Amino acid sequence: MPDSSFSVLARVRSFRPSWLSPKVLRTEVLAGLVVALALIPEAISFSIIAGVDPAIGLFASVTMAVTIAVVGGRPAMISAATGAVALVIAPLNREHGFGYLVAAVILAGVLQIALGALGVGRLMRFIPRSVMVGFVNSLAILVFMAQVPQLRNVPWAVYPLFAAGLAFMVLFPRITTAVPAPLVSIVVLTVITVAAGIAVPTVGDKGALPSSLPVPGLPDVPFTLDTLATVAPYAFAMALVGLMESLMTAQLVDEITDTRSSKTREAVGQGVANIVTGFFGGMGGCAMIGQTMVNVKVSGARTRLSTFLAGAFLMVLCIVFGPVVSDIPMAALVAVMVMVCFATFDWHSIAPRTLKRMPAGEITVMAVTVACVVATHNLAVGVVTGSVTAMVIFAKRVARLADVTAVTDPDGSQVVYAVTGQLFFASSNELVGRFDYAGDPDRIVIDLSAAHIWDASSVAALDAIEHRYAQRGKTVEITGLNGPSATLHDTLSGELTTTG
Repeated sequence: MPDSSFSVLARVRSFRPSWLSPKVLRTEVLAGLVVALALIPEAISFSIIAGVDPAIGLFASVTMAVTIAVVGGRPAMISAATGAVALVIAPLNREHGFGYLVAAVILAGVLQIALGALGVGRLMRFIPRSVMVGFVNSLAILVFMAQVPQLRNVPWAVYPLFAAGLAFMVLFPRITTAVPAPLVSIVVLTVITVAAGIAVPTVGDKGALPSSLPVPGLPDVPFTLDTLATVAPYAFAMALVGLMESLMTAQLVDEITDTRSSKTREAVGQGVANIVTGFFGGMGGCAMIGQTMVNVKVSGARTRLSTFLAGAFLMVLCIVFGPVVSDIPMAALVAVMVMVCFATFDWHSIAPRTLKRMPAGEITVMAVTVACVVATHNLAVGVVTGSVTAMVIFAKRVARLADVTAVTDPDGSQVVYAVTGQLFFASSNELVGRFDYAGDPDRIVIDLSAAHIWDASSVAALDAIEHRYAQRGKTVEITGLNGPSATLHDTLSGELTTTG
């Protein structure tokens, strides 16, 4: 009987979620609280950008975080109202009203589910590492730039509070890591400012916190094709921007935690979260990179519980403890975010030793990504531009690897051209000019044993070579094609326009 009881107990423990262990539970709970505090000023700021009441952004952060904690594909990642989404939908709210904004959020969610189901998450493997590094560095720069206005034209007391916050973040982990240093810093600095009556900007100065829960409902718009035509462009833009930021952030968390996540589930989860947020009258959102770094890198969270509690705590802090939260000095939160910037930035990527060893093309791609993000304040624009730049550099590099060498038989009856490398649109364009059409003998053999045909441009180039030799009464034999290359060549040869 004791053995049986022990077996049952062991089986129960094997099914127990990891976050139920006391140590992990403490980490997740405290991380969720720190993230909730860090979300408040950000959500209010993004609400102002979108042109809506601060309560809209705060409740959007609540519903996004709680929903994505359940349906998302990347544990410990934080989703909430974001600046990128706010910039996309602000013109719609300004020109047509809040009802159209909510309708766009819901439609964006539907589009994200569709894109997720179509496998858009799998496209992440085509993002080069140099773009990823540029993405990380540019987000650190953007988060830092967002904190700078909080340190301009402020009372002198802000600066020693800010310095004290940084000191707490650096020194407190040397004493203990049981409690996140950002939480200790926020609590201590709030107590000091309130007890001493120090007049500095606080969270309450950013906007009024909500005092009641939102009520679900349908957007206040006419359900017509005209409405759909109005909101669809904004919804599509929001869906793409939201997915790109979320999937890039998920990839970053994968690397930090050395774990894998389902990008398809994350894409679908973002859509579900935006639909839920829209029906609760929220402004929508996506993954928040800064707060995710607070949760994962600074606080050490690893499970969905921290994400769920970030949303739950945010709601409780706003509705129940609004007056207390309003007294938190902005200097404390700015100090937290500045430390996040320094922890997020990949300093190794710009070290002189690294730059000396790194290929020039990789450095260019990273620099282009950072420059575009900082110039446009849009991470999606930087990622797309950086990826396109990387593709162009890669195509030029691979095109140079294609080579042609000629060997003429001793009796002069035929010449064998050995083609090596990858044949695609960039390399095959130069292929036609590598043959001596007038000087070659009547029989020409093109040996492709060390080459691979990738596209129709290469097949067209081979057709053009055969055509030019045929004009001079000479025959061409193509040999050595591997299976895929032979299939592509047999399918398209003679069907494409030849050049003379």
